[in-house]
Amino acid sequence: MQRTRFLMIGGFLGAGKTTALARLAHSYTEAGLRVGLVTNDQAHGLVDTFALKAQGFQVGEVAGACFCCQFNELVDALGSLSVDQQPDVVLTEPVGSCTDLLATVIEPLRHLHGDRYELGPLTVLCKPEHGQRILGKSMLAADQGQTERGQTERGRTEQGRRGGFSPQAAYIFTKQLEEAQLICLNKVDKLSESERDELLGQLRYQFPGKRLLALSSLTGEGYEQLVHALAETPSPSQIALTIDYDTYAQGEAELGWLNATVELTACDSKTPPTSWDLDACLQQLANGLRDSLLQSRLEPGHVKLLVSSGSHVAMAHWVASHEPVEFSLRSEAHVTDAQLLINARVAGDPDVLTQIVQQLLASWARSCQLVCTISHLEHLRPGRPVPVHRWGGEGTVSG
Repeated sequence: MQRTRFLMIGGFLGAGKTTALARLAHSYTEAGLRVGLVTNDQAHGLVDTFALKAQGFQVGEVAGACFCCQFNELVDALGSLSVDQQPDVVLTEPVGSCTDLLATVIEPLRHLHGDRYELGPLTVLCKPEHGQRILGKSMLAADQGQTERGQTERGRTEQGRRGGFSPQAAYIFTKQLEEAQLICLNKVDKLSESERDELLGQLRYQFPGKRLLALSSLTGEGYEQLVHALAETPSPSQIALTIDYDTYAQGEAELGWLNATVELTACDSKTPPTSWDLDACLQQLANGLRDSLLQSRLEPGHVKLLVSSGSHVAMAHWVASHEPVEFSLRSEAHVTDAQLLINARVAGDPDVLTQIVQQLLASWARSCQLVCTISHLEHLRPGRPVPVHRWGGEGTVSG
């Protein structure tokens, strides 16, 4: 049986994974290949899944925990993509706070299902803001002669604290890059030439021997090279990543997670009801959420909002405290009812995050003259990762 090419595109929260997957999926489709996608989240109601499906792609979803803890569910999701016609390529997007993927996903898939899947390189996207905040401090430590491993790690994690993320969350970010078989500095269109050169230099210095690309999903820069790199088959990993699961668990647990589904209707009783500007109302909500989170000193990993009404879809996102809200899709529509999805990942208390979202939704709905009904809301701190498998040089070990 012809094997499906399995590609995993990881990276920390806000690294641009979903946009990169969509661009890659279009590229493969234009080349005549059948493409499937699988998304992953700690909770249900994922904006990414809806957005990719809206672009016409076949999408599976693994919700409730990361791929490593839901390995069997991942295999089932991959199998469901082959019901009608086997994909040539499957693109998968792990949870942004997940690492140790070679040992807990890639290698188990190779050994247990290698007859069905051909594995490409584990690819990790690096968000410039995180690189500047977390890697920069480590470079400074090295320049001052602090070259011992513990001192370098302290330099990295201190910068993580200054950037709004805990030392433990910064630890996850660096471990993602450490295990990557291909590192992509993403969103380079936002960088000056000197900033780009500096970050690429930091990545080369701290992760020597790694293949490194510069990407822009906005302009398409680097995607031809990326497609070529993803066609290569890396050597199987013989040694699992050295990782402290206590620190890893603490890093995940210090992130606040919220997914909400909200039904929106015009609040008058006219027949037909008064329509409202979908894009303008979403812009107001996104800006309000940004302001509220900044006032509460909650650093964003990523905040995504999607409003849909029939075929009309608008999307907005916010991924860095000093950046404005950006629209990835506008509907140019006036509607009478819609559904809103909110996915928010922040460095902070999920209870505080939930209170902010609920209060903001109430005031926003009044100002836009909408009836706002929350039909689903999950907020959480991710639990300790317990992989189904962890593959090392001599075999598989239960989590």
